[in-house]
Amino acid sequence: MTQASPLERFNGADREDAIASLRPCLDVARWCEELVDARPYASVDALVRAAVEAASPFTAAEVARALGDHPRIGERATGTGEAAALSRGEQAGVDPADAELARALAEGNAAYERRFGRVFLIRAAGRSARDILDALTDRLGNDDAAEAAVVAEQLREIAVRRVEGRFS
Repeated sequence: MTQASPLERFNGADREDAIASLRPCLDVARWCEELVDARPYASVDALVRAAVEAASPFTAAEVARALGDHPRIGERATGTGEAAALSRGEQAGVDPADAELARALAEGNAAYERRFGRVFLIRAAGRSARDILDALTDRLGNDDAAEAAVVAEQLREIAVRRVEGRFS
């Protein structure tokens, strides 16, 4: 007897358990509910396409809600839950032992928070610390509308990568 794949378990889970399985990917109720209510998915690719569609667009309130779960770049998530573990893994390219880079990221984070009133969000997975710092510096020049669009796109990228990893 073969063991069920993560996607098969998701497809067969009751609604509340299925929603709970998506929360570490992105804790936005509407997004989770849309994905769960559209089950079953024939493939992970189909689930990923649905995740992208449900995330396009996010409302400002959904982005604000989701940002509450994200640590500052360069600061390790301290929680014990799966979302915190995912965040720590995604920020693995940011070496906390590099004091100069840590200082630059802390200063950039503070400038970003003063400028935009929220934590700087970027899909850190697959990016070097230097790439992240360069993006942070560049994005400080965005106007509010442009930056809101970038943040929503970064949130989509994070959520979709997490869905791919969780259900593949």
